Amino acid sequence: MTTWTFLTPMVEEGPASWEDRLFLRIKLARGVTVLEGPPGSYRAVRFPTQDEIAAATTAYIGGHEYDVDDATKAALIAAGVGVTDASFQYVTGTYGTGGYGEGVYGG
Repeated sequence: MTTWTFLTPMVEEGPASWEDRLFLRIKLARGVTVLEGPPGSYRAVRFPTQDEIAAATTAYIGGHEYDVDDATKAALIAAGVGVTDASFQYVTGTYGTGGYGEGVYGG
């Protein structure tokens, strides 16, 4: 079973400031939280409350990285909450990961 690093979806938000014209064009990347609950059902929340996070079976807080397995990866992609294959990377420092292809030295 493969372990993946999951980075929650991001949205571009801006402008960074209304006072300075220079910052009108700058957008900031903000993480979207993904909550599971009931089990197997996922939803994306921009600004979750503490009660929503506490009630969730699993909470993937926006902007953070999480280690997930193959089944969780497939469930998150199938849920349609903005998660794609690009949201996942091999966990570095584990057996079978690396830049040398398949086998002992690669992923």
